Amino acid sequence: MNPVTTPEKQSQSSTSTKNPLLELQKQGQSVWLDYIRRDLITSGELKRLIDEDGLRGITSNPSIFEKAIAGSTDYAGFLDQLRAQGLHSGEMYERIAVRDIQDSADLMFPVYKATNKRDGYVSLEVSPTLARDTKGTIEEARRLWKTVARPNIMIKVPGTPEGAPAVRQLISEGININITLLFAQEAYVKVAEAYMEGLEAAQKAGIDISGIASVASFFVSRIDTLVDSMIDERLKTAQPQDQELLRSLKGKVAIANAKQAYRNYQQMIAGPRWKALAAKGAQVQRLLWASTSTKNPKYRDVLYIEELIGPDTVNTIPPATMDAFRDHGMVRRTLDADLIAADETMANLEKAGISMQKVTDQLLDEAIKLFADAFEKLLAAVEQKKRNQ
Repeated sequence: MNPVTTPEKQSQSSTSTKNPLLELQKQGQSVWLDYIRRDLITSGELKRLIDEDGLRGITSNPSIFEKAIAGSTDYAGFLDQLRAQGLHSGEMYERIAVRDIQDSADLMFPVYKATNKRDGYVSLEVSPTLARDTKGTIEEARRLWKTVARPNIMIKVPGTPEGAPAVRQLISEGININITLLFAQEAYVKVAEAYMEGLEAAQKAGIDISGIASVASFFVSRIDTLVDSMIDERLKTAQPQDQELLRSLKGKVAIANAKQAYRNYQQMIAGPRWKALAAKGAQVQRLLWASTSTKNPKYRDVLYIEELIGPDTVNTIPPATMDAFRDHGMVRRTLDADLIAADETMANLEKAGISMQKVTDQLLDEAIKLFADAFEKLLAAVEQKKRNQ
């Protein structure tokens, strides 16, 4: 999909007195784009998003690159050059990805400077095949950081049990990290602690910790997709008295889980350990809401933006959802509102016999497999393009 906004929408956004995407900044939330493709950079669309919509970052993943390469002719000329060098498909993909990340980071650099290194980042993921490999993740993250050679990039590391020690080590070396594939509260707490441990180690090593940045990426809509399917299955055999409870949970769990994560964040930054780091100039590790397009057509198309607005957060948004929010999004601080209801939702989930731990464990395993499969498809797409040139 090409994210270029229609002329009609461009006109509406430029003439409107309030652009909801810009209004999010006033609430302390940064908008990043969950999309990358060559023509986004070369057409001037990325610069327009920065200038008109206040775009402050970009995230990528193997699935996004696979769709960009397989679904466009944007890379034909570059693929010709790479094929002539005799590179295999993995090397060709990396050259393509690195060039797009570097060029995007260069366009984002003024944002990086203007926000004092808080925003302006472009994220590139380590191979999904390394999700359970601490040593391999560290080595690949170091290599990608050195290869891209831009201060305003983040290397994406999965928030698996094996990923947390990699986060600690990489942060201690001054490498910016986007921790991805977070679903569970416990996993988030571990990577938040790994970030603080990494900063403490970096400080002891004499590194200026004010220049190190990290986000913790919580995947949102996938939680509701799985939980809602489990609820539908239970409704087939549930007693009448249990059906009301089950129905009341549909479309509520992902937001409640995110609200609890944000409360954990607020409690952590209020503690003495973080305050000591902040006194040395450390940046907070912001929560980033990922997977924020609405999968269920019965739900409002901007649900996972409107209900997750609060300070010190990022929402990475795919193009169609960004267009929708620009058009009719409503902005108010919602993230730390009605926490009692969020706690009640999570308690009722357990009461209904659905284990949140089982949900998040399943989602993590599925997400690792999905990204690994996308990576294989990506390499196959590059190989196909290589043969067809």
